[in-house]
Amino acid sequence: MTAAIYAVRAGLSTVLLTGPARGGQVAYTDVVDNYPGFPMIYGSDLAQRLSEHAKSVGAELLEESAEAMELSGPVKTVKTEEREYQARTVILAQGSERRKLGIPGEKEFTGRGVSYCATCDGNFFRNKTVAVIGGGNTALGDAIGLSALCGKVFLVHRRDQLRAMDHLIRQAKTCGNLEFVHPYLPQEIQGGQKVEHLVLKERNSGEQKILDVEGVFVAVGVEPNTKLLQGLLPLKDGFVEAPETCETALPGVFVAGDLRKKALYQIVTAVSDGANAAHAALLYLQRQPNRT
Repeated sequence: MTAAIYAVRAGLSTVLLTGPARGGQVAYTDVVDNYPGFPMIYGSDLAQRLSEHAKSVGAELLEESAEAMELSGPVKTVKTEEREYQARTVILAQGSERRKLGIPGEKEFTGRGVSYCATCDGNFFRNKTVAVIGGGNTALGDAIGLSALCGKVFLVHRRDQLRAMDHLIRQAKTCGNLEFVHPYLPQEIQGGQKVEHLVLKERNSGEQKILDVEGVFVAVGVEPNTKLLQGLLPLKDGFVEAPETCETALPGVFVAGDLRKKALYQIVTAVSDGANAAHAALLYLQRQPNRT
C-alpha cells in the first residue's frame, strides 16, 4: 500500500492487486503499539487507513490475486483469474502467511478449533479453554488478547525461554488465567467433531502431557509467499534477496515487505520497503529511452 501511495504521487499509473484481504498480516494483528505516531491502534484499523490513503491519492485497488507472472523482458505480465495486466515495472509485495505445525490433526481441525488468527477467531472461544503455540511477539500478543476472552489460556513453547519482547512477557505474567507450558513440543491435535485435546512432549525428557482444550491458536512464525517466484528469481530460505533499493535480479522488478530477506520484519520496515521500491521503480523508468 505504501508502494502504491508513493508510485501514484510520483505520477505513475498504479494498480494494486490486494487479493481478498487488504492489509496482509497487519489486518490480522490485534493491537499495534510500536508503529510511530500511533501509541495504540488495532491492526485492522491501520490496514483500513492505509487502504483509504492509497485510494485517496488515486491508486486503483483491485481484490484480485496473481496466479502467474512473466517478469523477464521490458514489459512484465501479471495474470489473475480474471485478466492480465502489463507494466514496465512490478513491485512484488505478497507478504507472508502463518507457518503450520505439520502435526497430525492440524489440517483436519483447521476451522474446527485450530486457528492462525486470534484476532479473527478469538470471540468464538469466549469462556473456553485454549492453547497458543509459540514464543514470539505474535504468540504473546495472541495469548494476552485471548486471556481477556477465554476462561483459560495455555501458552506452549518449545524452548526454555520465550523470544518475545520483555514488556509483552511482563504483561502476560499479569494475566491470572494464562499458564506457561514449556519446554514442550506439540505432537498431535485430537478430537471428534472439534478440538478436544492437545498432545505435548517435553523436549528433554520426552514426557507426554495432554491438555484438554477447545481451541489451538498457532503462532510459530511466518513463511513468505514466494511460491509464484520459484524459477523466476533467486531465493534464499524462501525469501528474495534485494538491497535497500529493493531491486531484484530482474530489471524493472522490485520486492518489498516480508518477501525481502532482512533482519527485522515489522510494519515500519515494510512501509520503508514500499517507499524505497516505488522510488527505485521511478528511477528505473526515468532511465529508459521510451517512457510512454
